[in-house]
This record gives sequence, structure tokens and C-alpha cells, in this order.
Amino acid sequence: MPSSVSVILAVAAGGALGASGRHLVSRASVHLLGTGFPWGTVFVNVLGSFAMGVLIELAALKLSMSLEMRAFVFVGLLGGFTTFSTFSLDAVTLFERGEMMPAFFYVSGSVVASVAGLFLGLGLMRQVLA
Repeated sequence: MPSSVSVILAVAAGGALGASGRHLVSRASVHLLGTGFPWGTVFVNVLGSFAMGVLIELAALKLSMSLEMRAFVFVGLLGGFTTFSTFSLDAVTLFERGEMMPAFFYVSGSVVASVAGLFLGLGLMRQVLA
């Protein structure tokens, strides 16, 4: 079933904001921590996963969100903010540089921390909304 124009526009608007936020977080991490490790990507993936957990639980239990708002937040905003394709590129770059241990810790740490972020977001909202 094709998406309505309003849903597509909601995704586009959310994506623009999410991608802009990702850029700002990445720039800040380079400024604060340097370029030796892709901290910005780690931060946005963990933060985005946490936000997904919080917002999904809120949407499921307390909020009445329109299709457009769900598309804006979950597909656009958070989809634009998190960076799995960038994560993959960073992992391959570390690997191709021969930095095997940083590549291993980057991949495993990012995946574990992002999944944990989502669980923490869900748990937080379950406690707050209980």
C-alpha cells in the first residue's frame, strides 16, 4: 500500500532533523575527543536506541500518535539520527587500517550498548509510567 504524501513529508522532515542532530553530535565528539575513534557514531547509535525505547513505550502505553507522527519520530527523526550505515563504514575502516582490536571493540561494544540503550529506555518508561 503506497504511503500518503503526508506520511512521506513527515518522514522527510524527521529525517532532516535527525540527520542534522547526528551531524552536530558527530562534530561535537570530534571537537571533544578527536578523530582517532568514531565516538560520534557510538553516541548517536546508543542515544538513538535509548530514545527509541523511551518513545516506543510512551507511544504504546500513553500517547495516541497519528500515523504521520509515528513516521516522523520513528522512521524519520530516529532513522536519520542513528547511523548504522556509518557504523558499518567505520568498522570496515578500522579493519582495513589493521586495527583489529579497536574494530572488534567498536562493533561488539556498539551493538551491545545500543541494544542495552533500547532496553534501558523501555525499562525507564515502564517505571515512570507504572
